[in-house]
Amino acid sequence: MGLKSAPTLGVIRLDYDYPPACGDIDCPDTYGYDVYYKVVPGLTFEMAQSGKMTADVQKRFIDSVNWLINTKKVNVITGDCGFMVYFQEVALSIPKHQPVCMVMSSLLQLKSIQATLSPNDEIIVMTANGVALGNMAPAFEKACGFSIVDPRIKVLGCENIPGFEAVALGQKVDVAKVQPGMVKLVNDTLKKSPNVKAILLECTELPPYANAIRECSGLPVWDVISACNYVVSAFLNEPRYGKQGWQADWDQVQDSYVFGQNVQASNKVYLVNKPAKQ
Repeated sequence: MGLKSAPTLGVIRLDYDYPPACGDIDCPDTYGYDVYYKVVPGLTFEMAQSGKMTADVQKRFIDSVNWLINTKKVNVITGDCGFMVYFQEVALSIPKHQPVCMVMSSLLQLKSIQATLSPNDEIIVMTANGVALGNMAPAFEKACGFSIVDPRIKVLGCENIPGFEAVALGQKVDVAKVQPGMVKLVNDTLKKSPNVKAILLECTELPPYANAIRECSGLPVWDVISACNYVVSAFLNEPRYGKQGWQADWDQVQDSYVFGQNVQASNKVYLVNKPAKQ
């Protein structure tokens, strides 16, 4: 009997092409395990933000999830936009013949984070746009069974941080330029809110700042990468104890990827953002 494969992650991508920084969900070098990407043609940022897919796009979303499960044999699936929490229910409804965990938003960690804190402790949730996150709250509660509207949760929108507007514009973010603004926003908030004991980064383009925020705050910081790592680790062999020799090691090499490469030829016509290489 051969070795079982090392666990892998699948990422459902928006129809949105941008140069990701290391730490971003769309940068393969972010991960210590294999990651595979699948763009959903027509699933734009604006559609994800609205929380409603057209029937055609939803079909392509389901086809993309099935491709990751059946062709790439992934163990965990996430999305490259926090607004995909709107589609958590759709993802969970897809029939699967093997255990595959759906982690469509870093916010899924929120309840477990609260459970580790004292009743009066507060949590900062940092997001690309505070208003948009607030609008998402009812759908999140319906999909995930708990609310992000809570007096112990402080939502910080990052839309006014110098340089971070590149996220909304689909441009490359200058992490070095943005980082001081992230640190200042956190420090200013902590001065006013001494009961904050944890920080959760909602936006999938915020993980590159997690270490700087940990340093300046001294607090634990969670993000979508920590969410993926947590679930992937449940499939991963523990090398220090227990049964060994049953799972193959990761080869430390990510497959190369260019935007749109895994889209069927018949579906490329529906891409809003055309790939540079067909």
